[in-house]
Amino acid sequence: MKKIRFGVIGGSGMARGHMEGVTKNENAELVAFCELDDGRIAEVKALYPDIAVYKDYKELLRCGIDAVIVVSPDQLHREMCVEALSLGLHVLCEKPLALTEEDAAAIRDAAAASDKKFMVGQICRYTPSFVKAKELVDAGRIGDLTFVESEYAHDYGHIYEDALRGTWRKDPLRNGVVGGGCHAIDLLRWIAGDVTEVCGISNKKYYPELPYDDTHVAIMKFEGGVIGKVFVSVAVKRNGTLRSLFYGTKGTIITDNGSETMTLFYTDDEGKLQTETITVEVNSHNAVAEVAEFCDIIVNEKEVLTTATEGYKTVKTANAIVKSADMGGVPVKL
Repeated sequence: MKKIRFGVIGGSGMARGHMEGVTKNENAELVAFCELDDGRIAEVKALYPDIAVYKDYKELLRCGIDAVIVVSPDQLHREMCVEALSLGLHVLCEKPLALTEEDAAAIRDAAAASDKKFMVGQICRYTPSFVKAKELVDAGRIGDLTFVESEYAHDYGHIYEDALRGTWRKDPLRNGVVGGGCHAIDLLRWIAGDVTEVCGISNKKYYPELPYDDTHVAIMKFEGGVIGKVFVSVAVKRNGTLRSLFYGTKGTIITDNGSETMTLFYTDDEGKLQTETITVEVNSHNAVAEVAEFCDIIVNEKEVLTTATEGYKTVKTANAIVKSADMGGVPVKL
C-alpha cells in the first residue's frame, strides 16, 4: 500500500511532535518540511537526515506530497491552508484554526469545497485524561451535565519577553484567549456542546506593555442549558495546567492534563456518593495520536470529527469572550 507522503510547515517543538507522529505511523512517510530559522533546520535535520528542506512554503506544497501539517504562526494559517486545499492536499492545521472569525470562515469554506480531508489539531481531544472524562460523561456516569469549567493557566513569561521584542505573538489579534485559551474552550465545547452566549472580563497585571489583556475569565451558556466558566492567563506564576471540572446530576469529574490521576464522584445504585481515583497516562501534547487519527481518516475514508467547522466555532467563541471583556463584560451571543 502506498504511504501518505507528508510535509510539515514549521520546525518548532510542536512541529517536531507532529513529525514524530508521522514517522511512527505505518501508513505515513515524512518527506519534507519548511522552516526559515537555520537553527531549527539544523535541529530537525539532526533528527531526520533524509528530509527535504524548504524555506518557501509554496515550494513545499508543490514538492509531490499528499498531505501537509501546518504548524506555522497563527496569522499564516488561512493563506497556507487555503492554498494547500486548492492544490489537492489533505491538511492537518494546528490550533487555533485562525485568529479571526473571518479567516476561520474562509478556511472552513475552502475545506467544504474540497474533496480532501481537513482536520484541526485540537490536542486536548487526544489528552488521555480528557478522553477518559468524555467517555465517562457520554456513558452517563455523572448523569446530565449541569456545569463545566476549564482553565488555561500557563506562565509564558519567556515567550512574552520575545513577544515584546516584536515576534508574531505581539500581534494584537494573538490574544491569549484565542491563541492558548482555545484549548480550554474547545475542550468544553467537545464535552458540553456549542456555546450560545458568553460574558467576559479581563485585566492586564503581568505584562502592561502587551497590546492585549493577559488574564480573562468568562461565563458561558451552552446549548441544552449547561453553564460553564473558562479562566485564561498566559502569565500566572505556577506550573501550566488545564485543570477541568465536569459537574452532573449524579456526580463530578475533576481532572488535569498534567496529573496521573483523575477523580470521579458518582452516585451508586443505593443513592450513596462514591469516590473513585482513576489512573491515566500523562500526555498533554499527544500529537502521535492526533496524526494517527488523521492517517486513519485518509486511508480508510473516515469522517473527520475535528472539522474546520469545529475549529471555526472555537475561534468564534474565543473572539466573543475577548469582545465581551473589551466592552466591560457586556454579554455576547453567538
